[in-house]
Amino acid sequence: MIPFEYRRPTSAQDAVAMVTARPDAAYLGGGTNLVDHMKLGIAAPQLLVDVSRLPLADVEEIADGGLRIGAGVRNSDLAAHPLVRSRYPALSRALLAGASGQLRNLATTGGNLLQRTRCPYFQDVTTPCNKRDPGTGCSAIGGYLRYHAIFGASEECVATHPSDMAVALAMLDARVVVHNVDGARRIPLADFYRLPGDRPDQDTVLTHGQLITAVELPAPPPAAQSTYRKVRDRASFAFALVSVAAELVLDSGGAEITSARIALGGVAHKPWRATEAEAVLRRAPATTETFMRAARAELAAAKPLDGNAFKVDLTQRTLVSVLRSLTEEASR
Repeated sequence: MIPFEYRRPTSAQDAVAMVTARPDAAYLGGGTNLVDHMKLGIAAPQLLVDVSRLPLADVEEIADGGLRIGAGVRNSDLAAHPLVRSRYPALSRALLAGASGQLRNLATTGGNLLQRTRCPYFQDVTTPCNKRDPGTGCSAIGGYLRYHAIFGASEECVATHPSDMAVALAMLDARVVVHNVDGARRIPLADFYRLPGDRPDQDTVLTHGQLITAVELPAPPPAAQSTYRKVRDRASFAFALVSVAAELVLDSGGAEITSARIALGGVAHKPWRATEAEAVLRRAPATTETFMRAARAELAAAKPLDGNAFKVDLTQRTLVSVLRSLTEEASR
């Protein structure tokens, strides 16, 4: 590992000032992603600014009935929090589906949002990768593509976003609270991540020095049912081939869908909000036929690659199955 400086700020403002002043600086939270990348030679910061001890580890209710989650809250603590389990079960289940218990005990909310792709070519510094080294090419194209994107890819990058938590947050209309030298701003999670385009090295809209300090969730709709389901090659320690975070609200008779929110994981460079499927579901009967129409509407824009065409059918089947299970839960 390369030598580096280490500093421990006493406030978010100090942290932002330290990193903003140094182009070669990076924030250190739980370190579960960054330290691996330093060992692999993917990242080489000259200064690490440790934000893990800042007072950013609280989960609290906010005025609109929602929840404010500090960026330093550990994934294990967030998954087990009573308010998360009762009001946002999709988020709790998404967190528990990610990584191992040991990693969840270290990984933070802010760090989870910023984790980078697990594309094998990005992880291998001996291969060209536009995300790791812009302009060198994409080794995945024409290579091993089983885990790669079916939505939103470009000629520069076909990688997928790895986070389970971020998929649930995208479905829940979360807002990311970000601090810079001028103060704080809130970014809807739907606008936080970028598709690769011709700059796949830029995962988010953040600029250097900006620090995530919290995530805010709006209050869930009354009588909402939500869940998260992850389909993977093995039962643990594997990233999603396809995942679905979904929430349904049915009318009082349980026959019609009054609102629907869906996000997909494992299929795009960012958590994929399934707006086409949501539009089909609203004010439609809660039937398997409706769920099939919604899935087909979303997947009409899919562009599978050689080696991952199975994801189209897998996504459809998983989405329909999740929607059916939510309908059954609502009718109990």
